[in-house]
Amino acid sequence: MPRRHRDHLPTRPTWRCAACGIAWPCSAAKLRLLGEYRHDRLAMTVYLATLQTEASAQLIGVDPARLTERFLSWTRARG
Repeated sequence: MPRRHRDHLPTRPTWRCAACGIAWPCSAAKLRLLGEYRHDRLAMTVYLATLQTEASAQLIGVDPARLTERFLSWTRARG
């Protein structure tokens, strides 16, 4: 039986990647998001900040600064 392709989406309430099991957003999710929002980085940042808020309510005891690093720091434009 062929293995089904799974998207690199977050699972709740653990906030791990459904496909690879690491902390979401994983590298594959980041690449997908960068491609999807390539013309509107601000919209991507707002979307991820919304997910970060949801995650912070579910990941009790996780330092908010670590969640900011995980969800948002990589979205900054380089240059």
